[in-house]
Amino acid sequence: MPEEPYHSGSLDHREQQSESAGTSHQLHSGSPQPRLSSDSGGVSSGSKWRDTSTALSESQDIMIPKPELVEATFDENVLRALCDMDCGVPLLLDRIKQSMISCRETSVFFKKRAVIEEEYGKTLQKLARSTAEVYSMNDGKAGTFVTAWQNSMRIHESLGENRIKFAQRLNEMSEELANIAKEVDKNRKSTKELATRYERALQESEAHTEKCKNRLDVTTEELERLLLQKEGESTKDNTVQARAGTTGGKRVIGKANPGNIHRQEDDIRSRMSSASDAFRKAVMDTQAMRQEYFNFQLPRILRALKECSDEIDLGTQYHLTRYAFLFESILLNDGSTLVPRKMKTIDNRGDFRIYMQNYAYAHGGSSSRGPRREGPLDEGFPATSTSSTTHVNGVDKGRPTFGVDLGEQMVRDDVEVPPIMRKCCEAIEKYGLNLQGVYRLSGTTSKLLDKDLEGVDLDVQEWSSDINNVTSVLKMWLRELPEPLMTFALQQGFIEAAKIENDRLRHIRLHERVNDLPDPNYATLKYLLGHLHRINQHASENSMTMQNLAIVFGPTLFGQSAPSASSSIADAPYQNQAIETILNHYTDIFVDESE
Repeated sequence: MPEEPYHSGSLDHREQQSESAGTSHQLHSGSPQPRLSSDSGGVSSGSKWRDTSTALSESQDIMIPKPELVEATFDENVLRALCDMDCGVPLLLDRIKQSMISCRETSVFFKKRAVIEEEYGKTLQKLARSTAEVYSMNDGKAGTFVTAWQNSMRIHESLGENRIKFAQRLNEMSEELANIAKEVDKNRKSTKELATRYERALQESEAHTEKCKNRLDVTTEELERLLLQKEGESTKDNTVQARAGTTGGKRVIGKANPGNIHRQEDDIRSRMSSASDAFRKAVMDTQAMRQEYFNFQLPRILRALKECSDEIDLGTQYHLTRYAFLFESILLNDGSTLVPRKMKTIDNRGDFRIYMQNYAYAHGGSSSRGPRREGPLDEGFPATSTSSTTHVNGVDKGRPTFGVDLGEQMVRDDVEVPPIMRKCCEAIEKYGLNLQGVYRLSGTTSKLLDKDLEGVDLDVQEWSSDINNVTSVLKMWLRELPEPLMTFALQQGFIEAAKIENDRLRHIRLHERVNDLPDPNYATLKYLLGHLHRINQHASENSMTMQNLAIVFGPTLFGQSAPSASSSIADAPYQNQAIETILNHYTDIFVDESE
């Protein structure tokens, strides 16, 4: 008897009730889609659960075809395992939370490390600059030690700059990781909300199905009681009473005439048919919704969450790998910058020899602090040998002048300017100021002045008639110095200063390099350029402009490159530029206002 309400007559009325009794659930408009799910076109902001009314009109047992869940490149085995698990969604949500914590902690570490590196770099640069500045103001060692020391300070400045750049990279990586964590958190929340909405809709559909079933059960019990009464059975039957007791508040069917019973039977059968149709429709809707969720929506949600997890995990791994590479690079760069050979360029013996020369030049003569070596015999001084070399005007006869170190010459002769330069320049200014092309035209070079400087009179006709011979002797003496007047150590500094395009800045840098020259070189250069400055004042007659003088004396004053340096051919224009700039600013560089 309980199977009777499902006869075919009740199904005829189903299509009339399908539209009014339909309870298909749809998603709220504007719901966020799973991130990076290009295949989830059916889950848009206004998408619905698949309409089942058409499917039900065709067949109640029709199955929805399973759509393509994943792309070929996706890990299908992992996805299928997650789909088979009841806790796939919360599993991925918790995993993403863990990954986000790791990502944010890495970002915080990069940020703090950047602060440390930036502070270290700036402090190192400040230390290097202040140290170089303080050393330049103190009376420390000069020569090759100064060059190596300045190189060391520049190296430390470079190390500080590298650390500051490293800190900038760390800040960039920290920001990128923070943005990844923020974006993944946003997508995780939207996908979680979408999954919750789907689950809630399925639960509501199941609850509606349960209500329809209860309504059909109640109607079926009423029909059974009516049929028992119609057949004359007692309404107090224990079985019927037990069922009636569970329904509570149901209408009591008493004795009635056959007409009333027939009308009641028709009414109950009509309500039971409607309840049966509603129950069947609810069952089909729930079944379709369940298939839609487990076969289509759940895999897409799991895929979106898995992609979120992969994105933040791979992003964190990439930035950690990048950090290791940058850190290794900065360490290797520091190691290649701090090479010991740059400190091996210090020549202590050479520095001491130059210091001896400069010290003797600056403190020698009558102002010497040591005891006297010579004096009257009656005061106990020993007699000097008559065979010793005699002096004429403070210059030793018989001692060479060409090819002798400049400092040694000036200490030996106890002079401020080499005698050969003073003698030649005075003769040139006396007889050659108005000579066309003086210094440009070559004369007959002679080393007659080498060992008998005072014995040669440049005022005689032999010399004064062709002053180009004297200019050639002076240029030859400058070329044969063991070290050029501008020194090998400072040569590159002059070249770099001459390359500066700004006139004022080039003047300042060249002035600084001139001040770095040893005392004998500085005094000789000052005297020579003063002489050339006077030659230039008659340029209208002798055609010796500043540029022409620089072309003549640039290679002479800088000499050949040091053995360890590259060829000076490429530097020749800058050598000329340096001499021309110094000549143009001779008064600013060499002449004191007090003079």
